Amino acid sequence: MRTFNIQPIDESLRPAIQEKIDNLNKPKGSLGRLEELAMQVCLVQQTLSPCLRHPSHLLLGADHGIEREGVSVSPRDVTWQQMVNFTKGGGGVNMFCRQHGFDLKIVDVGVDHDLSDVPGIIDRKIAHGTRDFLYEPAMTEAEFDRAIEIGAELVDNCVEVGCNVLSIGEMGIGNTSPSSIWMSLFGNIPLDECIGAGAGLDTPGIRHKRDVLTQALHRYNSHLSPSLLSPLIYFGGFEMIAAIGAMLRAAEKHVLVLVDGFIMTACAICAVRLYPASQGYMVFTHCGDESGHRRMLDIVKAKPLLNLGLRLGEGTGALCAYPLIDSAVRMVNEMNNFDNAKITKYF
Repeated sequence: MRTFNIQPIDESLRPAIQEKIDNLNKPKGSLGRLEELAMQVCLVQQTLSPCLRHPSHLLLGADHGIEREGVSVSPRDVTWQQMVNFTKGGGGVNMFCRQHGFDLKIVDVGVDHDLSDVPGIIDRKIAHGTRDFLYEPAMTEAEFDRAIEIGAELVDNCVEVGCNVLSIGEMGIGNTSPSSIWMSLFGNIPLDECIGAGAGLDTPGIRHKRDVLTQALHRYNSHLSPSLLSPLIYFGGFEMIAAIGAMLRAAEKHVLVLVDGFIMTACAICAVRLYPASQGYMVFTHCGDESGHRRMLDIVKAKPLLNLGLRLGEGTGALCAYPLIDSAVRMVNEMNNFDNAKITKYF
């Protein structure tokens, strides 16, 4: 795996930022989480006058071998069908990107379908889906490295056109399964407490999913490697590993990362385990409806901005939260201060 040079957030500007926020013409602390967000954006950008430029959204698609075991209510064909739908502007992610002015990049990292001739899809296919981790590792080390590089490359492309705020979404039937296993392994949480309905499994379906993942985890534990990368390679999806690479490269480039729901939170946890300093560049945007997401956020002590019960994926929660980040930036830049407004401080 490539090495990332991710620096911890430089805190030297914090007192000056706090003074600016406290002297805006409002009661001290009265804008709550917006003040916290403004502080984070200022620190990430190392400025008292932050800005949000060319917001970009990476939609990463790939299929999962574990889907063959019936752990999802939807068949894998839905992955490629939705990828095509996104190119026509018909997905939830399209609507929110249009609403908030995000540049949407639709990327095939490992969809089990030939999408090479579909206009609007960036072809970075590693393979036609991962292997079935019930029986063997989902990917090879070389495939893992390639996925990390793809994520980093995509961020570089965004930065080249001026992007300094990035959200990431996924499309991959079956990807709540590896997310649940990562949650169990990295959070030291019993697997039963990490498994939910995904795209809509009923009670027998959830029971079957639990049985399959328990068997897979048992087989993995019998061949456990001490490497931190081992569970990522063994269980991950290509879109998930690419997302980790994107998160790490974004942190390296001081780009603010908006973290979406259950799957992207799992990826963020992996990124933070690899490079703890990367968390300073992440905003955890919402707590979704997937069972265990709240506990997953607790692993990294994250306080989500929204709780809308979303479980669509695609990065929709991150896009919905973007106006709050925009409001925080506008607050610190556009509100008058007590001196200029000739208002007596009232706190």
